[in-house]
Amino acid sequence: MMLTLTWSSLISHNLLEPVAVATGETLAMVLVSLLFAELIGTPLGIWLVLSGPRGLARNNVVYSVLSTVVNIGRSIPFVILMVAIVPFTRLITGTSVGTFAAMVPLTISAIPFVARITESAMLTVEPGVIDACISMGASRYQIVRYVLVPECLSSLISGAAITAVNLVGYSAMAGAIGGGGLGDLAIRYGYQRWEPAIMALCVIVLICLVQGIQYLGDSAARRCIWK
Repeated sequence: MMLTLTWSSLISHNLLEPVAVATGETLAMVLVSLLFAELIGTPLGIWLVLSGPRGLARNNVVYSVLSTVVNIGRSIPFVILMVAIVPFTRLITGTSVGTFAAMVPLTISAIPFVARITESAMLTVEPGVIDACISMGASRYQIVRYVLVPECLSSLISGAAITAVNLVGYSAMAGAIGGGGLGDLAIRYGYQRWEPAIMALCVIVLICLVQGIQYLGDSAARRCIWK
């Protein structure tokens, strides 16, 4: 009975609109952060492959430095990272709270993840294929552009979907310290004001977002495999 009354209160007080706005903020955070993380992380992952032990431009020093930086980035929990780079976030966005500000730590946290996914995906390409391209005089750029990327495109798409799912969770964490989105709404209304219907609705929306992202990622990856 109490839950029924709570849902009725949710509708009567027009609280569905804040949920819709928070969902839009979460999507904005995830999509923008994913875009910049892919733009930076993918080239970083490619360079890890090229400079690695099996790479076309082997360089132990470069690989060690890049690998260490990526490992450090992956080892810092998101909540700690978000607080630690507040001055940098404020420098970039002019503020340390809100949806726009949350995109900075979200992007930084995702870059090392994307780099490792890219490296792992490209290392699955058969060395014989690369050797054949080298024997035909292909340049490093041509091998990356026409061999490595097409051969592991489905894995890269699946990795992007996994990254987006992680960013959905991180965006909810960002709400705990003023990042906006569904996490912020769930804490302010669902926890602090004890509105279980709001909390339940935020959880349901987050689940739907994750399911939708994973479905789209899997579908796109399968299409690449079939082609």
